[in-house]
Amino acid sequence: MQIQVKCNCGEQNCPEWAIVELQGVIEPQPAFQDRLQNLEIGQLCRASSQTYTFTVGYHELTGSKVPLKKPLLVLKKIRHADEEKVELEVIGIIRQRILFKTRPKALISSKFNLILP
Repeated sequence: MQIQVKCNCGEQNCPEWAIVELQGVIEPQPAFQDRLQNLEIGQLCRASSQTYTFTVGYHELTGSKVPLKKPLLVLKKIRHADEEKVELEVIGIIRQRILFKTRPKALISSKFNLILP
């Protein structure tokens, strides 16, 4: 079966995406187990052009932007009901990853240090 890939944005105009790579596991609370789609897990901020912070609850991770060896395409599958034809549409390209490879810093401990003498 032949699958055609089409790109309407042009090679230089495709939206840039990035991969966020974490070490470890993010586990949602039991109340959110059946509602994982579009679940906000934290806040990603750019501290500088190459440095990022990711805050999840009371934990803060620091990471850096790393280029991928080979770029990846982000594709959307389009099925045509009248035919058995399937097309893949390019909706983005991934050239970078944001790598968080260190242990998270606990934010709550710094708050307690301010309260205690």
